[in-house]
Parts: sequence; C-alpha cells; structure tokens
Amino acid sequence: MPRLCHALAAAASGAVLGVAALAPACAQTAQRPNPALADDDLFRLPDATTVFTPRKLDKQDLRAPGRFRRATKPAPQGGGAPTTFGQIQVYGNQPAFGAGATGFDSTNAKRRKARAAVHQRPGVTLPLRPLPGVVPDPVPATVSTRPSARDNRRGVSAVEVPVQTLVPTIQTPTKRKPLVEEDPFAPTGIRAGAFTFFPAVELTGGFDSNPAHVPGGKDSFLFIVAPELKVRSDWERHALNADIKGNYLAYSQDFSSPPVGCSCGTGLVASGVPNSLDRPTLDSRVDGRLDVTSRSHFDMEGRLLIGTDNPGSPNIQAGLVRLPIVTTVGTTLGYTQAFNRFELTAKGTFDRSVWQASTLTDGTTSDNDDRNFNQYGGSLRVGYELKPGLKPFAEVGADSRVHDIAFDRNGEQRDSDGVYVKVGTTFEITRKLTGEVSVGQLSRDYKSPALNSIGGPTIDASLVFAATPLTTFTATAKSSVNEVILPGVSGDLAQDFALQIDHSLRRWLIATAQIGYGTDDYVGLDRFDHRYFASFQLLYKLSRDVQLKAQIRRDWIASSVPGIDYTADQFLLGVRLQR
Repeated sequence: MPRLCHALAAAASGAVLGVAALAPACAQTAQRPNPALADDDLFRLPDATTVFTPRKLDKQDLRAPGRFRRATKPAPQGGGAPTTFGQIQVYGNQPAFGAGATGFDSTNAKRRKARAAVHQRPGVTLPLRPLPGVVPDPVPATVSTRPSARDNRRGVSAVEVPVQTLVPTIQTPTKRKPLVEEDPFAPTGIRAGAFTFFPAVELTGGFDSNPAHVPGGKDSFLFIVAPELKVRSDWERHALNADIKGNYLAYSQDFSSPPVGCSCGTGLVASGVPNSLDRPTLDSRVDGRLDVTSRSHFDMEGRLLIGTDNPGSPNIQAGLVRLPIVTTVGTTLGYTQAFNRFELTAKGTFDRSVWQASTLTDGTTSDNDDRNFNQYGGSLRVGYELKPGLKPFAEVGADSRVHDIAFDRNGEQRDSDGVYVKVGTTFEITRKLTGEVSVGQLSRDYKSPALNSIGGPTIDASLVFAATPLTTFTATAKSSVNEVILPGVSGDLAQDFALQIDHSLRRWLIATAQIGYGTDDYVGLDRFDHRYFASFQLLYKLSRDVQLKAQIRRDWIASSVPGIDYTADQFLLGVRLQR
C-alpha cells in the first residue's frame, strides 16, 4: 500500500511538470502573428528593399514596436535624399547625368514639344504628375464627414461636403501680330553694303493725235523707253541718295511738211516744226547730308539735266532736222544751323547750260553758243518752329546769269540779275499733311536797255495730303523765268499748278486722276498763253516686280495770239519692270 501511494504521487508530479512545460509553447502558438510580415519573413534580416517604419505613438498603445515594410519606390541613386534604415548607399551618378537640354543628340530621339505654361490659382495645390508605372489613387468626388459617437446619440446625420475640383488655367502663348506693309507691292530693292538700289524700266507704247503741239498737227504712234534708278543709304549718321530718271521718246511719223492752217515760220509766233520729234530727257540728282552735330549739318547736291525745247515753243528755229539738246550741270552746297526753335539755312548754287548745235534741213548747222550761260546764286532762309510739324519760314535769294557771248544773234545783251523773296511754312502734321507752300515776289533785270524787266508774284508748293489710307491728294505749284531768243522778248514768266488724286480701288489696282493749269507770259511780246491738261491712269500691280499701266491724257492751249490754239490727245499702254 505505501509503495502504491508513492508511485501515484510520482506520476502526478510528472504530469504536472509536463503540463507546465507545454504551457509556454501553447501560449506562444496561440499568439497573433505580425500582419506586416509574411510567415517566411519572420526570421528574415532587413535588406535593401526593406524600410523600417516606426509606429506612430498612440494613446491606446504607447509600447507598440515599429514594423518593417517593403519600399514601394527604390531610393534615388547618386545625389538623392539621405538613405533610410536598411538601404544600401549607391555612389556615383546616373547615366547621362549632367547632359544639357540642347545640342547634339547621338540617340536621334524625337524631341518632345514644350508644354504650355500652367498658371496656379492662389490657394489651390496642383496635383503631382504620376510616376511611370504607378497608378494614382482616385480622387473622391465628395468627402463624407462622419459624426462622432456623441453626435450620433443626439441624432446628427452625416453631411456630404463637396470637394473643390481643380481646373488648371492654361494660358496659350500669344502670337506676335504680323507687320502690315503700307504697300505690299513695293519693290524690295537690291542690297549692296550700306546702300539699297531700286532699278526699274518702263516700256510704253501708244498714240498721239498732235505730237508737234501746233494747230492741225499730224498724228503718230509713239514708243517710250524710261529707265530709272533710285539709291538709298542706310547709315546711322549722314545720308547719300540718288534719283536718276531717263526717257527716250520716238515717233513713227515724219513731220517734214508743215501742217495745214499753222502760222509756223513767221518768226513772230512759232518758228517751225522739225522733221523728227524724237528726243531724250534725263533728270539725275545725287544729294547728301553731312551731320556735324545734332543741330547742324551740310547739304550737298549734284545734278545732270538733259532735255530739249518743248514742241510748240517759239524758240524752235525753222528748218530743223531735230530738236537741239541742252545739257545742264549744277551743284548746290548748303549749311543749316538750329538755335533752339530757330533754324538758319544758307545755300549757294551753280549751274552750267550748254546747247547743242542745230542741224538744218539744207545740210548746214547753226551754233547756239549765244544761248550758253552760267548761273550763280545764293539764298538765305530763316525758320521758326511754332509747334511740332509746323515751321513758318522767310527766304530771300539772288542769282546772276552770264552768257558765253555778250551779244546774242539779235544783237542784244541777255545777261541778267534776279532777286526773289518769299514767305511760307512747312508741314508735317501726323503724317497726314506734309510738304511746304510759299508765296512771294520775283524780279529780273537785263543788261540790255532794250529788254524790259520781268517781275510778278510767285507761288511755290509741294503738298501731300493723306485723306484716308486709300486716297491721297498731291498739289504742286512752281514759278520760274525761262530764256527766250526772240528779238525784243525778255523772257517767259511761267507758272504751273497741278493736282493729283490717287485712290486704291484694291491694293493691286490704283486709279490716278490729274488736272493741271499753267500760264506763259512773254514779256516784250503781246502773247499770253493758258495751258491745260487732264489725265486718267489705271495701275495694275501684278507683283512686286511687274506692273501694268493704261493712261489717257489731253493737252490744250488757249493763246491771246490767233493761230496758236491746239489740242492733243494721248492713249498709252505700258509695263513697268522693277526690283
């Protein structure tokens, strides 16, 4: 019996020890594993893809340990943020690190277009651009504000608060407005250093009902070749420009026989009609400006003029084969000095005119040396700028004409001295009205006592008025004293007035109308002529280089002497080639 008790006691003790030994193991097995780690990562050491995240402190569990998690994005290489726990530091730079945004690209990859600038509204945060391969979280349309347990007891329901939807404002870059040319058909010119050359030539053909400008004159077809060259400098200071215009007029008719009803050959009215009216003309001028200071400059001009007497002029001799040519060479030198609003300009001029010998129908020649003369002149102008664009002025000038031969073919001394004075103003008002106009008085005294002095009022003007962008008015006026070789006649006091209207029917179609009036007062001869002309022209601009022209013109004269009146009509068609 005692042995049995001892055996049972030993067995009970072993059972108790076994249960005690198994108790810790069961408790460990029943413990909830960490959900952040898989079963196979329980005893795995942290590596480069594992990031230690400390658990946020919570009032409910202050002793909760931190957890390991896998990084969703690899740490940046070289020059990135500081490494976190468990990340292996990588040294060096990424491939193509430091490459420029421009320059040579050996990969020949297609460049991406620049995106328009996105302007952020104040107080609104723009969403970040998602990384490649990462799907961004959807943005809820509304946010539900859940009431607390205390609010639930009071019966407060959930309130749906709308979320502000971000609408980025994209500002499109504004394009520069294209420059609008005043004349899209203007020539471009040829650039050569600091100069621009504008060459052109006009070829015109037509019909003239009275080329000789005499009563009952013959009609004829005509052809005109008119070359032209303009040169403009492009200097910051100083200037040098040139304008050269030539013209050669040829007729198909021979005018050897005098017209019916003409008083030609009388020696008092008209001297005759040449066999040929073909003639050249040239007007070439080169002008320059030399800037000394901002308020002073020199002005220089050189000119070469070639022409003939106008058909119907009393200076034409009888029995001419062709009209003699006169050549004029001249120069002008001036200096301008400004004193505040005052401006003072002094000029000196010199001109030399030489006449070609006349060829007569009988085979002989007649010299015109008595018509050759030199002219010396000077002028002084004082101007005052009342306001920008309006500058009144007063000008006085004098000249002297000295002939190569003291006595002409009629035994008269034609050397003369002239004086003029005029007052006027210049305009440059908002580019609408530009130019100048003046009125004055002139007088010319001759050395020969048999020749009367010439004097009278003068009007000179050159105005351009841009009424609208499509319509322009141009007004001109000129007064001059011309030489005459008739015996007892001092000269011709000529005054000419013209008005021109240009209207753009289209940018490539320009209509031009002209009217003009002029007078010729032959001092010493009882003759006073009234001259008129009217013309209409259409200009069709095919391109910058080619233009077509069509013109109708009528000239007529009314004289105080019978047998002088005439009319002449012209019909012209031409083409202009320019560069």
